[in-house]
Amino acid sequence: MIAERKPFAIYVITKHGLAIAQKLVRHLGTAEVLVSERLRESAKSIPDLSDCLPLALPIGPTLSKTFISYDCHIFIISIGAVVRMIAPLIKDKKVDPAVVCIDDAARYSVCVLSGHVGRGNTFTERVADALEAQAIITTASDAIGTLTVDILGRELGWTLDDPNRNVTRGCAAVVNAAPVTFVQETGEPNWWPLDKALPLGVRYSRSLDDEDPAANEMLLIATDRDIRKSHPAHWANSVIYRPKSLVLGVGCDRGSTPEMVARGVKSVLEDHNLSIKSVKAIATIDKKRDEAGIIELARSLGCPLSFYSAGELDAVAGIQNPSETVQKFVGTRGVSEPAALSASGADTLLVPKQTYTEPGAGRTMTVAVARIPFPSRDAE
Repeated sequence: MIAERKPFAIYVITKHGLAIAQKLVRHLGTAEVLVSERLRESAKSIPDLSDCLPLALPIGPTLSKTFISYDCHIFIISIGAVVRMIAPLIKDKKVDPAVVCIDDAARYSVCVLSGHVGRGNTFTERVADALEAQAIITTASDAIGTLTVDILGRELGWTLDDPNRNVTRGCAAVVNAAPVTFVQETGEPNWWPLDKALPLGVRYSRSLDDEDPAANEMLLIATDRDIRKSHPAHWANSVIYRPKSLVLGVGCDRGSTPEMVARGVKSVLEDHNLSIKSVKAIATIDKKRDEAGIIELARSLGCPLSFYSAGELDAVAGIQNPSETVQKFVGTRGVSEPAALSASGADTLLVPKQTYTEPGAGRTMTVAVARIPFPSRDAE
């Protein structure tokens, strides 16, 4: 796992580069500027550059230490020189930082590395805006204005189910305007601008069952379901996106271990062919604010954790499995079901209350699942 990175490193080796770096710092905010030793004293007298860092020449040894420490490296240096420096450091587009080059006259901002996954194209545009320069972006999907398959929906929190499966094929299909269908079972509708026609070759559908996988070069599917068993042919010929669409309502006996709670959630989701990668939030009763198992579950999934009072939960419509025992002890007919409904905004449950325990645990937990109701793209 990559450690948290700092946003920007700016490398300066010329006098003109100092003025360019000053503009960038003012527009980009948090950025570290590395200046060659012979210019460093001059840089310290320039506002916004007074805390610049020393840059020994040649740059290669420094870059080998800093390369994975920043989201984006901005070089006010020729592309050829930069390519030679970064070549030994490049590993994989899933982990490589973005690299942007600027000429000494600040006419061009050029994306050199990690345009999509590393957000290089976005950074290149930001740099160009700061300098009133021309952004040079060469990734095919951006150049022709079509879908960027490998990062589609990322700004909405979507993730790829498997970044190593069919993504390259999907990119090629879209760029070549081959028959591609985007099937949306869940998720936000604005993964593509609502007021803009879909790119050439791309169709839109809301039903997986209506699509013949053999009729498409590729299926792009936004779903929180695991379709490998239910739709094996579709799955084989698809790129799967995981919108954050599921809310878990969780209840448990006091002292339930974090390990049992995690296994219980995993079991329920797997039994109902739902992806844990689509879990957006967890909800429970306020009496569980200090319940270690639930707190750790939210932490491990990187999800917000919502708490509701007994009165709020008891007033929720749509409880399918009310319990007199729960009513007696905590003052509400249910915990997991109304918590899931309340936090999701849904009227009905996707998965009603499921009870889970383990031999010798001496404790039980409950899990209910609701799907966030997103507006339909067709209706927008």
